[in-house]
Amino acid sequence: MQLVYEAEQRELDHHDLLEEQVVEPDDYTRDLVEGVGREQVAIDDLLRRFATDWPLERMAALDRAVLRIGVYELCHRPEVPTGVVLNEAVELANAYATDDSGRFVNGVLAAIAREVRTA
Repeated sequence: MQLVYEAEQRELDHHDLLEEQVVEPDDYTRDLVEGVGREQVAIDDLLRRFATDWPLERMAALDRAVLRIGVYELCHRPEVPTGVVLNEAVELANAYATDDSGRFVNGVLAAIAREVRTA
C-alpha cells in the first residue's frame, strides 16, 4: 500500500519506484505495485463506476491506494479468495486511513467483486 501511495504522491512510474527501493520488494509486492501501475486506467474506471457519490479525485489518497490494490487483486489474482482481498483491504484502511475508510473500502470492493468474480 505504501508503494502504491508513494507512486501517486511523487507522480512516479510504479516500476521506477520499485527500482529505487533500497530493499528489494518480494515478488508478490512487486506484482501488486507493477500491476496497479499497468492497470490503473481500468482500475480507476471501475472505482468511478462503483464509488458513487465519491469522485476518485476527492477520495482520501490512502483509500485510493487500498482500493486500487484490492481491485487489482480481484481482477488479476483469481487465486486470492474474495474474502481475503476484502478483509486485507479493510484492515489496511482501518489501520492507516480515516475512521470511515474501512466501511467505505468494504462497500466499494464488495460491489466490484460481485461483478468481476461471478463464479
